[in-house]
Amino acid sequence: MRTPTLPLKIAIVATTVMLIAFTIPATVFAGAQSCDNRVNDTSEKLLECVTVEGVRQHQAALQAIADANGGTRASGTPGDDASVDYVVERMEAAGYVVTIDEFDFPFFQETDSPLLEQVSPVSIIYVEEDDFFTMQYSGSGDVTAIVEPVDLVLPPAPGPNTSTSGCEAGDFSGFTPGNIALIQRGTCSFALKAQNAEAAGAVGVIIFNEGQPGRTGALLGTLGGPAVTIPVVGTSLAVGEDLNDPAGTVVHMDISTISETRTTANVFAESRNGRDDNVVMAGAHLDSVPAGPGINDNGSGSAALLEIAEQMAKVKPRNKVRFAWWGAEEFGQLGSIDWVIQAFNSGELDNVALYLNFDRIGSPNFVRFVYDGDTQPPGSEVIEQLFKDHFDDQDLPTEEFVAGASSDHFAFAFFGVPVGGLFTGSEVIKTPEQAAIYGGTAGEQYDPCYHLACDTFDNVSLEVLDQMTDAAAIAILTYGMNTESVNREKGKGNFKPPRNM
Repeated sequence: MRTPTLPLKIAIVATTVMLIAFTIPATVFAGAQSCDNRVNDTSEKLLECVTVEGVRQHQAALQAIADANGGTRASGTPGDDASVDYVVERMEAAGYVVTIDEFDFPFFQETDSPLLEQVSPVSIIYVEEDDFFTMQYSGSGDVTAIVEPVDLVLPPAPGPNTSTSGCEAGDFSGFTPGNIALIQRGTCSFALKAQNAEAAGAVGVIIFNEGQPGRTGALLGTLGGPAVTIPVVGTSLAVGEDLNDPAGTVVHMDISTISETRTTANVFAESRNGRDDNVVMAGAHLDSVPAGPGINDNGSGSAALLEIAEQMAKVKPRNKVRFAWWGAEEFGQLGSIDWVIQAFNSGELDNVALYLNFDRIGSPNFVRFVYDGDTQPPGSEVIEQLFKDHFDDQDLPTEEFVAGASSDHFAFAFFGVPVGGLFTGSEVIKTPEQAAIYGGTAGEQYDPCYHLACDTFDNVSLEVLDQMTDAAAIAILTYGMNTESVNREKGKGNFKPPRNM
């Protein structure tokens, strides 16, 4: 185990201070004392002990960690290391078997606002998002140079992916080193185009959209990893045409990024009891985006799992329960994908009965979303119904959410593991119909601070965080005791299948 960092110690102190600010009835403290000494092996006992105040303790610690580390807990940063240390310390103290699974991943962060402007023959400052985007994993550079077209097809050909611009080293035959390469989207990857340009001596790369219907706007793309050291941007077709004519157009690019390989970790806390050939997994990603502390995304799911795990610490489940805090989710679910592939190759994935995912479960302008099991592997529909039955018992409406590849359940589902999960929304706009059902504000995002610096301790609905944490606790305990309704493996009889199946 790594030695706890100074930010972790600061977080623990800050957590204590923030908890003092809570106004908690004396009955809660009395309940907490009894919870310390009993086995929460029924739904009723577990829900008495799993509290939103407990979840907020962990969110306060994560906020304090971010505050001590530049406002972020992104994977590959000191805030990430301190977050991992915090989870490890809490889970070891609770008595779980804790494993740290470190892995390397491609880190990327844009450290300043990008600039793209035409210097001559006319002066034009192009607008980020409207006209261009910095390519993910672009290198850095402040360069002013002539733009040199590379094997363009203008006007565009009738069908998409007909341009081979920049796809072969030969496309750069005669290219003038020190110029900026102007390349068209087409048949090969952006990374290959950029690598060929850098090898030819380009000091920057502009890749514009190819030009067919649906392929004209500003190009938001990725190089897939730290592939080049020079600045690379994606632009609209209009910008590409603008820079292509007249010949000799001069452009100024100023792109500031960090693009490199870093190390992060997944953390697993496993029960000491239960069948190891029928493992119930419950996970949440621990990392934030570089821009902020991520206390809803995904300090909400991470904190809820910590609270549930601590309150289940004395339970002896029939099936081994494995809690997971994933790294590098914000870079494309890299931690869960890495682990699932390894587990598939080793045969360990065959022992996973199901996976439950909790990502963004405290959105301020929330909707109660339950993962749509019909779009996931067989058995997932049973998990969906378990959540629905629980919310129906509380007279709380829900909506189905087609989760797709949106979070860490994806790798499990890809390999056929039944999955389920809860979600309260991110950047999508709330409809008037949803506002009428759930309250909140129509016409605004479910989470107005999604992926922003304002995703702080205050960016959480305590109402829905409490409700979602309870539902997560019910599901984890139920399947820890009995997965028969999902995979026909018999368990403890008093944990029944969903009643509406």
